[in-house]
Amino acid sequence: MAITFNEKTKVFSMHTKNSTWQMQVSKYGHLLHLYYGRKISEGELSYLVRGINRGFSGTPYEAGEDRAYSLDTYPQEYSAFGVGDYREACLCVEHEDGSRAAELLFDSCEICQGKYMLSGLPAVWADKGEAETLKILLKDKASGVEVTLLYGVFEEYDVITRACRIRNGGETEVWLERALSACLDIQRDDLEMITFYGRHTMERLIERGKCRHGKIVADSLRGSSSHQQNPFVILCETGAGEEWGECYGMSLVYSGSFLAVAEVDQLNQTRFVMGIHPQGFRWKLKAGEEFTAPEVIFSFGGSGYGDLSRNLHRLYREHLTRGKYRDKRRPVLLNNWEATEFHFTEEQLLSLAADAKELGVELFVMDDGWFGGRNHDRCGLGDWRANPKKLPKGVKGLAEKIHQLGMEFGIWIEPEMINEDSDLFRTHPDWCLTAPGRTPNRERGQLVLDMSRPEARDYLFDSIGKILRKAKVDYVKWDMNRSLSDVWSGACSAMRQGEIGHRYVLGVYELMERFVSCFPDILWEGCSGGGGRFDAGMLYYMPQIWCSDNTDAIERISIQYGTSFGYPVSSIGAHVSVSPNLQTGRTMPLATRGIVAMAGAFGYELDVRKLNCRERELIREQIRWYKQYQELMLYGDYYRLTKTEENQDFAAWQFVSRNQKLSLASAVCLHARSNPLFGRIRLKGLKEDAWYQVRRERLTDEPGMESEEQEVTMCPGGGLMHAGVNLPVFEKDYESVRFVVEMMEC
Repeated sequence: MAITFNEKTKVFSMHTKNSTWQMQVSKYGHLLHLYYGRKISEGELSYLVRGINRGFSGTPYEAGEDRAYSLDTYPQEYSAFGVGDYREACLCVEHEDGSRAAELLFDSCEICQGKYMLSGLPAVWADKGEAETLKILLKDKASGVEVTLLYGVFEEYDVITRACRIRNGGETEVWLERALSACLDIQRDDLEMITFYGRHTMERLIERGKCRHGKIVADSLRGSSSHQQNPFVILCETGAGEEWGECYGMSLVYSGSFLAVAEVDQLNQTRFVMGIHPQGFRWKLKAGEEFTAPEVIFSFGGSGYGDLSRNLHRLYREHLTRGKYRDKRRPVLLNNWEATEFHFTEEQLLSLAADAKELGVELFVMDDGWFGGRNHDRCGLGDWRANPKKLPKGVKGLAEKIHQLGMEFGIWIEPEMINEDSDLFRTHPDWCLTAPGRTPNRERGQLVLDMSRPEARDYLFDSIGKILRKAKVDYVKWDMNRSLSDVWSGACSAMRQGEIGHRYVLGVYELMERFVSCFPDILWEGCSGGGGRFDAGMLYYMPQIWCSDNTDAIERISIQYGTSFGYPVSSIGAHVSVSPNLQTGRTMPLATRGIVAMAGAFGYELDVRKLNCRERELIREQIRWYKQYQELMLYGDYYRLTKTEENQDFAAWQFVSRNQKLSLASAVCLHARSNPLFGRIRLKGLKEDAWYQVRRERLTDEPGMESEEQEVTMCPGGGLMHAGVNLPVFEKDYESVRFVVEMMEC
């Protein structure tokens, strides 16, 4: 069994293939964390927890004169405020009398087959036999508040998930002022924290710093997981890298405001907590009511964060994403936005689609501007009906014509937003998030629809659903182009406004679940100005997310690199766009733009009608190549071969099939040098003693050059991994090369 409980010693043990998590019910009833790290097959580690009398670290009343026992110094499994633990708390409850304290004591436990699920919230799922669940019930005797800790153990994936349900088991109402999902107390202080920061069009850059006395915080107060910080972090031992060092990965399965804190305490112990951001949060629980905190995914890697990433990639692909496109090949698409923006007619769209079809594109996507009076970003949002001036026969008519071309058809929507210049706003101005007596903050000319209102969600489902039912739509891009502010709802009492931020997220999830359930054949793609809501919660509903509004291939290398630490390639929406790039003005070869975009769910976002003959030939070849190797690139093991934060000369990455018979490696020159040094990359993930044929292909936009630049060698896997393969001498910035590595038959 992956989960065991020793009735005599009161020790819980959870084992994955390579890790162990242990905790113990103490002699006074508190649940103490013992260990999380490399797998320990036998034995219990309760000896690790010890104490002495420390000034200003008090003891629970029940401990009497046992002054060595202190919640302030002992490692907790779920920390609570107000009872003597002065470190970062997971739970803070205000009782009817105004007091704020909860002493959580062990009551009971249950071990069962399968994986728990969370009502109204996304979570990793499993069929019976694929995971085990541990439920531990803790109670505050004075108030009756109960916390059920939920653990899901995925043994083969080296993953343990955590969530909790908080129930008011008393007779009077209570207020949750803080309800984080998980706590991890690690008895060491040599850890570094890796976070993924950024801004719009430059998401998930890497920042790394040593955990110190005090706190390191990664958070979002934007109502979404945000471009600025991502709800995925890594704690690792000092100096850890891709293939060395102990690493803890923590990912919050939630798409709203979040908090992640690492704190080193007075005894050099590190506490990590994660969950819904408490600022602006306040949740009322009447007697008998329950609150569910979102899930945190934990994975431990003993051999660097490369293995850690691949654990999460595989888990997300196989046990977080759902539906038809979880394993299915994704169509190569063309999005019309960069070709036309808001200004198009049906004839122009059909012209684009026909040219794209001739190049091998399989899916045509109509982006913003097709509905209401939408000719710019200050009007139309909320009016989900086709603009007859642009689409005379509606979405249905255009969809039929696209399908007649032999292509699939997709649309763009932004359900959560509303313009003041819209029929919906004129009819229901009260459906906006706006504070009474205040003019609201605007972003991109739009306000936020109150997704906590069932009537607003019903309107969206009915109006957008009518289009999806009437027209044959194969793909939908769900966008969200601003942060939340003025978070106040006229549908909720003054005392419960602290619930609106979370109720908004629950409303979004409820609406998404209705759509994906009713339209299971549609490929859904998430988006929030690119990567502003790139999180595990979204992947439960949508198998891919538009990674960034920045389509510059060189910038995308850094963005996709950072994203890959916590999220699989199959989730990364990536397109080839025009050169010079519209965001940066950079000029890049089409070959390089293609090879970078192929490290994701691949497509194009340019005016294909303006391409010359050579460019059209290259795109046909890119699409043929992608179709041939898509399964490997989306669902194989992914390896980062260089660090973009350190290597300024070139970037490289690699895909390896699960059976290790086929691999692709790609490299892009970031900065050509005079009198250059020779470059080399060490491949990864191959079989040491197997022989491989390696075909090196220098990619270029110049006609007739590819065959001249090919080079074929044979080498054992050990040589390719330990000695490496040579890069060509790059003569220009942004040149690229790829390696096709195939195992040779004996």
